[in-house]
This record gives sequence, structure tokens and C-alpha cells, in this order.
Amino acid sequence: MSIISDSLKRIKPSPTIAVSQKAKELKAAGKDVIGLGAGEPDFDTPDNIKDAAIKAIKDGDTKYTAVDGTKALKEAIAKKFKRENNLSYTLDQITVGAGGKHVIYNLMMATLNKGDEVIIPAPYWVSYPDIVLLAGANPVVIECSEEQSFKLTAKDLESKINNNTKWLILNSPSNPTGACYSEQEIRNLSQVLKKNPHVNILSDDIYEHITYEDFKFFSIAQIPEIKNKVFTMNGVSKSYAMTGWRIGYAAGDSEIIKAIAKIQSQSTTNPSSISQAAAVEALNGNQDFIQIRSKAFQERRDFVVNSLNAIEGIKCIKPDGAFYVFPSCKGVIGKKDKNGNKINNDSDFVQSLLENNGVAVVQGSAFGLDGFFRISYATSMDKLKDAMGRIKNFCESLS
Repeated sequence: MSIISDSLKRIKPSPTIAVSQKAKELKAAGKDVIGLGAGEPDFDTPDNIKDAAIKAIKDGDTKYTAVDGTKALKEAIAKKFKRENNLSYTLDQITVGAGGKHVIYNLMMATLNKGDEVIIPAPYWVSYPDIVLLAGANPVVIECSEEQSFKLTAKDLESKINNNTKWLILNSPSNPTGACYSEQEIRNLSQVLKKNPHVNILSDDIYEHITYEDFKFFSIAQIPEIKNKVFTMNGVSKSYAMTGWRIGYAAGDSEIIKAIAKIQSQSTTNPSSISQAAAVEALNGNQDFIQIRSKAFQERRDFVVNSLNAIEGIKCIKPDGAFYVFPSCKGVIGKKDKNGNKINNDSDFVQSLLENNGVAVVQGSAFGLDGFFRISYATSMDKLKDAMGRIKNFCESLS
């Protein structure tokens, strides 16, 4: 009899974390590697947020807090939703966890039963299906092609809904593609959801502030007729460069929030009191730096997209948000690298790219769509220039 549980055997380690770890190991071993696998801003946490954390430590704000978040942080979250999204929530409709992933895990563990189904558009964030599997339910993946800009259509959504469908996961701006749903596209999906009131919606808005040009973010929770079916998740990791602080939050039905608190009370208990104090300042403090940093991301996006599209065999859509691109490598599948190894798929492509030219990216199959790879451009322009040159040289070396 195995000591490892059967439920754990259903899932795999996070591919994105694995790629980042591999790049770190190679660097530590003296290899010249550029890591483009991590979904982490290269900017530092703003000083006012760090100062708030230091003050909390000095003030002795180092004890247990309420299981699912302090009153001060929940109030800051409620103000954020009202100020930026015109959404009104009471404090008993808000939960705080140790990162967005933790909040999503709590949600699925609190609401899913065996036989339930969760619709997940692909390409998807790597953890969605595995969290659903851990909760004992079934992920139902809908492939969203490059031709439809990697976005779910109302027609495809309607075709997959049945009596077992409990959740739809909607992520905009998207990880891994950077695709953003317009208000009209979200309203089109909502028409299907209005006809299926048994389906709940997880709206993962973690990249809300990182959008480009004239794109205007719109959350499905802003549609009044289905707001009560929407669980809106967000956090401070991406917009405020606070990935290591581990604060995610969400708002939704108070019954679900109460159930999540029960789970959290028997697992992690409260998120770090210091991180919560810092998150209060992040949400309530000056927001001007977000737009400045988004402009820097936009410059990097434009450079990366243009560079990739100049490489024979690579094709890349220009995304409207987040800090990822999801280029196709289908044009080089079937070729051989300089060592004679055949590139049979996207996994072979990223492995050979890392081994031969020292660039770490993530295979598209990890996100549910073969023939692509994800690049995070949340790094310096100098590193991106070097990386794009290496990718170009690698592709030109294939025969």
C-alpha cells in the first residue's frame, strides 16, 4: 500500500515552477541561462508598502489575526472593488488567503463534490485543472484556438454546459496568453450563463491593472443579473510586485466565504499579519506607479512580439494585457537541433532551447494547448534583447 494518497496521484507538479527551478539550478551550476518562465514582475515592491510592513513589525502587529483577513484589509478590499469596479461587497462577502492560488484552492475544496464539472478554457493557468482534480471533481477543458485569439466563445461555452457543471473559470487578462476579454465578449458569455443559473463563475482578475493601449478592463461581476453567481478573485502579487508576500483575496456569496473560512481555520489559519498590513497600504496608497510600470511592460511586449515575428517558424499574437506572450512554434516542429535531436513537439522545443541556447520558457502543452510556448517578459529589456537573439539563433540552427 502506497503512503501517497490516490488524490495526489491525479495531479502533477506545477510546470512553471519546475521551469523556474531548473533555470535557477543551471545558473547555480555556472550555466549562462536567461529565465523567462516565471510569472513574477522584476520590479521591487514600492517603498510605501515596505514601510507599512516595517511599521507593523515595530508596532507589534505580529499576532494571529482573524482567520480570513483583518478588518482593515477587508475594508481596503471593499473600497478597491467599489472604487475601481463599482462593485459593492460587505465584509462578510470578502476572504483573504495566502496568495491567489490559495484562495482558488479554498474555493474549489469548499464547493466541489465528486462528479461536479468545472469548465476551463485552454490555454489555462497550469494550476486550475489540478486544483479541481485535488477537490475530487472533473475539469472540462475547452480549447480556444489562436484563430479566436485564445478566447472562449459563447457557442463553445454553451456546448459544454450540462447538469454537472458547477463552475466556469474565466481569467482576463490571461495567463499564459495575455488575452483580454472585451466588455462585449463578456456580455456574450453572460447570456449563456443567465440561461444556466446553476453554473457559478470564478473570475480570476489578478492581472486587472496590466493592460495596454485603450483596452478597458471589465469584470463579469459587473453584470448585475449574475453578480451573485460570481466569485471575484484578485491579489497584490502582480500589480504591486508582491509575489513573495502571499496575499490574495476574493469577494462572493457570504455562504461560500464562510465555508472557505472553515477550511482555512483547519489548514493555514490567517495569512501573515505583516503581509496583510502591507496589503492595506498597497490598496489604499498611491496607485500612480501601476500605470508607469504598465507602460514599461508594454514597451517590452512590443519588442518581444516584433522580435519573435521576425524569426522564421515562429508566430506571435500581440496580447492586450498581463506580461506574457504565447507564440506558436509549429513552424519548426519536425526539424532537428544541432545535436541531431528531432523537435517532435513544443516540449522538445523548449528543452532543446534551454540546453543549447540557455533560454528557459514553458511549453504550451503545460497550459493545455500544444504547439506553443509561453514567455514572461517581466524582466529587464537587456535580458529580453539577449534572449530574443538566442531564440533567433536557435531557430536558425535547426535543420
